[in-house]
Amino acid sequence: MKLSIVIPVYNEATSLETMIAKVRAATPGMSREILLVDDGSTDGSREIAERLRSSPDVRVEFHDRNRGKGAALRTGFGMVQGDIVIVQDADLEYDPVDYPKLLAPLLDGRADVVFGSRFGGETHRVLFFWHFVGNKVLTTLSNMFTNLNLTDMETCYKAFRAPILKDLRFRADRFGFEPEFTAKVAKRGYRIYETSISYSGRDYTEGKKITWWDGVKALGAIVWFRFFD
Repeated sequence: MKLSIVIPVYNEATSLETMIAKVRAATPGMSREILLVDDGSTDGSREIAERLRSSPDVRVEFHDRNRGKGAALRTGFGMVQGDIVIVQDADLEYDPVDYPKLLAPLLDGRADVVFGSRFGGETHRVLFFWHFVGNKVLTTLSNMFTNLNLTDMETCYKAFRAPILKDLRFRADRFGFEPEFTAKVAKRGYRIYETSISYSGRDYTEGKKITWWDGVKALGAIVWFRFFD
């Protein structure tokens, strides 16, 4: 089995190399490929990615401008050569130490897709109340339209069997990828599992990028990808 870790990167120069080290530490002895997609970074992330691409387990693509997380993931998915895919942010909010939890239902044949929930009782940094409320609203609305019972639709951590990429075509350029992915795997009837993960969220002074406006657009994405796409 080969594991493909797809990492969209936008202005994460302070964390990128640490994240790559964490990914490697979490996958000892595994066949893996680390797929970096720099989405028009301007803070030196691009130069770090150029340096990292000399490693045999790292492949890199570059966007000439910032196009959004969803666009970067589409590029990364086009590079996948493995059997199982994990979506990994380049910041340090999500810890690859949780990979075994994400992979277990896939490896034992129970699941096609696994979501990592930040609200499953694991250790997490206490941050913004209204972000929490917004997440619950989006997850609940998504569940109503998909008939799922997820606790964290907006999570970064999604692991899935690579053949799914041949069945699905993604369109969202920014954070609308999360509701789009959820709607499409639900429509296709894939076996979906959820597992708890730890979470070390950042605040905006530390580089957090998602805003309330992304939440508003996610509402529209939930409706669009359920009924019109």
